Amino acid sequence: MHIPFNRPYFTGNEIDTMIKAAMAGQISGNGLYTRKCHRLLEKTFGFKKAFLTTSCTDALEMAALLSGVGTGDEVIVPSFTFVSTANAFVLRGAKIVFADSNRLNPNIDIDGIEELITPRTRAIAIVHYAGIANDMDKVMDIARRYNLLVIEDAAHSIDSYYKGRPLGGIGHFGTFSYHETKNIISGEGGALIVNDERFINRAEIVWEKGTNRVAFKRGEVSKYEWVDVGSSYLPSEVISAILYAQLTELKKIQKRRKEIWNLYFELLEPLALLDKVKLPLLPDYATVNGHIFYILTSDLEERDRLLKYLSKNGIQAVFHYIPLHSSPYYRDKHDGRDLPWARSYSERIIRLPFYYELLDIQVEKITDRIKRFYK
Repeated sequence: MHIPFNRPYFTGNEIDTMIKAAMAGQISGNGLYTRKCHRLLEKTFGFKKAFLTTSCTDALEMAALLSGVGTGDEVIVPSFTFVSTANAFVLRGAKIVFADSNRLNPNIDIDGIEELITPRTRAIAIVHYAGIANDMDKVMDIARRYNLLVIEDAAHSIDSYYKGRPLGGIGHFGTFSYHETKNIISGEGGALIVNDERFINRAEIVWEKGTNRVAFKRGEVSKYEWVDVGSSYLPSEVISAILYAQLTELKKIQKRRKEIWNLYFELLEPLALLDKVKLPLLPDYATVNGHIFYILTSDLEERDRLLKYLSKNGIQAVFHYIPLHSSPYYRDKHDGRDLPWARSYSERIIRLPFYYELLDIQVEKITDRIKRFYK
């Protein structure tokens, strides 16, 4: 029995919502289902303003544009993240100042942020790896003291919380992914959350190609015109209709994914107690949202042997990011600092198969094979 790393889950309502979107007479962006998703996200999580996008990458690019970052500015970004987190600001002409991960989990080393701040720093990008929150009180305190904007890359983090507050709803901006590997999916897709009212009106314009088209559709202006920079960030109604079918089943999907996460932890904890592997560390201010379950091996050689062993046993497990500061594109632009914890996570992390329809018996098989490897 081959166990894939991911298998997209469909609720069964997606066809119905797509047909209803088509029957509504509009399948281009910002129609019936886009508005339904906006309202549902804002109501469920208390977000001030949501804008669906074609990807989390687009949401990050919108946040970078709205932040006013430009040539000569600096943005602090964790090195252990997906390229989109940094690329959004590179496209605005900014210099990326990469931060290391911390010793306890792959999230950014918050205690090391202040020493990276210069008079040119404009923003901090925070990534909640595996949906596990950073200490956002510390982050926002730093941002207030230095007058910086905070962008939460919450691609992993739907329905995950920091001290009861939803991730993506704490920084000035939050961004989400609905890629097929995420908890809630639309194939591709994302959302920008604007938590600072100063940016809401402009976000609406940037979202619609730099025009005031949304205001025109509401009858607030007599014609719509090009009034700012922007791009076509909004998704089609087909994508929004799929997403709506998923969002309405959020509680059910999350219940099962959290069960899988807890089962992995329970079955692998004996190995962790023997110091064979390390399991995700959950701070007391954070929650689990069942997005990723990872283990940490002792070193790169052991990780590669375990991945090969699992593959031979029909289990598709994968590693994660190559640190961005050492990437071919940016290594010559990086300031030369060693970021040992980002490198360590990159060499030791293994992500185990994780999807809604993963069976308990399959989780037992995966964990049994890992235990056999260490015997």
